[in-house]
Amino acid sequence: MPELSSEDSLRLNVLLANGVQAIRIDETNMTLHGLTGRGEASVALHPTGRKEQYLRLVRELLSSHALGSPGGFPIYLRQWTRSGQPMGENLDKLLLLGEPEAVVSVAYSPKITAELARLAWWAMPVADNARRMLERECVAKDEIGKVLAEFLIEHLPFENQAHVQMDTVRIVLHPGLIDEAARLRLWNKASRDNAFYVPFLQRLPDSLPGQTTARADHEDVAAGIEHLATAGNIYAAALLRVLSGGGQAFLRAAEDVITRPANQDVAIAAFNALAAYFSTLRPEESGIVEVEALLAHSDTLLARNGSAQEILALAPELRAELRAELRAELRAMLILAQMDAEIARSILSRTTAEGTLMRRKLEPVTGPMRQQIAVLRGVGK
Repeated sequence: MPELSSEDSLRLNVLLANGVQAIRIDETNMTLHGLTGRGEASVALHPTGRKEQYLRLVRELLSSHALGSPGGFPIYLRQWTRSGQPMGENLDKLLLLGEPEAVVSVAYSPKITAELARLAWWAMPVADNARRMLERECVAKDEIGKVLAEFLIEHLPFENQAHVQMDTVRIVLHPGLIDEAARLRLWNKASRDNAFYVPFLQRLPDSLPGQTTARADHEDVAAGIEHLATAGNIYAAALLRVLSGGGQAFLRAAEDVITRPANQDVAIAAFNALAAYFSTLRPEESGIVEVEALLAHSDTLLARNGSAQEILALAPELRAELRAELRAELRAMLILAQMDAEIARSILSRTTAEGTLMRRKLEPVTGPMRQQIAVLRGVGK
């Protein structure tokens, strides 16, 4: 029956007896690395038989030490841990198993701490682990958070899937993780790939690096409705927000993305970010998923909304065309609040198209979106 060599058994037991905090195994070079309070230690392994069989014996020894059983990390728990389900209180023990999947379970755990993140990163420094750990506030606020963010930015050019790129940028935009220069470099990537705009729309909707000036009539509108916004009128607050410099910058970037999304992931994320910006106006009974029906029903919703009508009632002396413009702006915000990704589900569920063909199929959705954005940007006024 195969067993560990006496030399390996001795050296491994010495390592385990000296307060090892995390273990990783280099299977290619057959070397076990351990992190202790005094630094890193290595144990060269000397297989007495097949490598795979010998590594199993090594992991059985590690598991017996850490968990009191040679069983190791249960393979059937992989999907469970990757969904972020808690693995009990002894997460630190999982870092002693030399099992990559056990390290993943720590990285995904909602109970991770900054210290565990530091150890897990030493044990398995891969981008997906960094993303999942940075989603925890305690990790993002700690010094290890900046280390993980720096790695993700350096690794970003090697990510070739839009949803991974967007997820990465969204995560590193957490306050305090990166400096303004790094933030601007990420923003500038959007000139070549507008998917990079999406995480900025999600994370920094009111403070985009590409700030622009407020709409020309912002001050005049503010003079008339600011007291309503202060008093809690959600339409007044939303209108002042979108007419400001930050709001106009948001609309410009959002329009760029929905006009030419590269694939479905980008389109879905952009639609949701745009709807989220106006989410305070989303009616409770919203659930219409046909564009024409939504546009028609928005007239009814606006007519019976007290906050909207309060704004329209402020200036009966305005010329009819000016009242019509104000009404169109309130309606545009209400429509965009309801046009999240669900509005495009019936189209996207029937196609796997990307690029130009996908954009053509999405035109019945993106066309009305762009029309509402044009209203709010004052295009053609």
